[in-house]
Amino acid sequence: MKQHDIVGIDVSMGKSNCAIYHRNQCLYDFTFTHTITGFKTLLSRITLTVNPVIYFESTGIYSRPVRTFCKTNHLDYVEVNPLALHFQMSTLRRLKTDRNDAHKIAQYGIQYPQGLSHPFAPTYGKLHELARFYSQIEADIKDKRMRLHNALQQTFPELEHLFVSRISKLALNIIVLMPHPDFVRSLSQTKLKNTLMKSTDKNLSKTKALKRAQELLHFATVSYPAADCNSTQVDEVRYYARQLINLIKEKEELTKQLKSLAQKLPEFEIMTSFPGIGDLTAAELIGELGDIRRFTNNRKLNAYVGIDLNRYQSGTYTRPDHINKRGNAHARAILFFAIGNMIRQQAAAPNHIVDYYYRLKKGPHPKQDKVAKVACMNKTIKCLLVMVKANQRYDYSYHGLEVQ
Repeated sequence: MKQHDIVGIDVSMGKSNCAIYHRNQCLYDFTFTHTITGFKTLLSRITLTVNPVIYFESTGIYSRPVRTFCKTNHLDYVEVNPLALHFQMSTLRRLKTDRNDAHKIAQYGIQYPQGLSHPFAPTYGKLHELARFYSQIEADIKDKRMRLHNALQQTFPELEHLFVSRISKLALNIIVLMPHPDFVRSLSQTKLKNTLMKSTDKNLSKTKALKRAQELLHFATVSYPAADCNSTQVDEVRYYARQLINLIKEKEELTKQLKSLAQKLPEFEIMTSFPGIGDLTAAELIGELGDIRRFTNNRKLNAYVGIDLNRYQSGTYTRPDHINKRGNAHARAILFFAIGNMIRQQAAAPNHIVDYYYRLKKGPHPKQDKVAKVACMNKTIKCLLVMVKANQRYDYSYHGLEVQ
């Protein structure tokens, strides 16, 4: 067996602690900054080792310079999930301030050798970054919508009827124009209709503009605002509405980029053939999972996503099974959404995952909704892995046999 020296790196913001081991003996123990000089120091120490493997925790943005350093210098590395590391090395401190942590990460690599991490190919890497950016935009939209709700409740709460099911740029444009009922009350129906047709960024027909004008006039007659039309709250409403307009435009552009890039990959057509998995969901899923052909079996893919089971038994006590949640939380969220979408669209096309869901819900031991959906997530990624590796589109007559 090839002998490897182990490099343990405890990553923090702007600098890291490093411990290098050869045959269980510490060779170097030092701190380096995340600068050109700092990484040159790290490389000079690593070049003195034998077949080095670098272990470091995946700590989001702070660990990315270390990952880039490894890729640039063609060094083998293992990016360790913090939860997995914590469970294996229970004495490891969670705070990134102790140089001993670098030693413990190195000892983890010695005692529990892991498979090497492999960076995504360029297309998959670009998709991954776009998917994460899209996820952040969605989170920002939720945040700004809540802030708009809080401000609007004080100025013109009835305007929220304009986007009961979903928020649209048209509704937001109207909110920017008329954030308070006093702005509506001062206009006639015709004047209001013409203002909407002229001032919104969507080309409204006269009929639709008239309908919106009538709705606004009705809202204005019943509204009893808590703030007046010259209040700061009115400025807040306009501020958050404009931010949401920009965020929605950014989301639409990202959606186009995600779909366009994902469509170049062969698995995109296969994934979208699965009922309930649309173009955007498939693009996001590929962005989070990368090339799933690299997984030799579905158990490894399950572990990557974090839906493999965590079992605990001690004496006569057996804890109910639950998923580990040590993997990719973004991928889990996308899969959970996809399962819900399959159930909502079950009338559109037969789907063996939906059949399995109802089998779990209505069996002799009915499962709770969330438990049943997680089981469906497990089965879905297993099917997707088989389909992609076999280059086969979805076929209910074949997959449906699984739930008979």
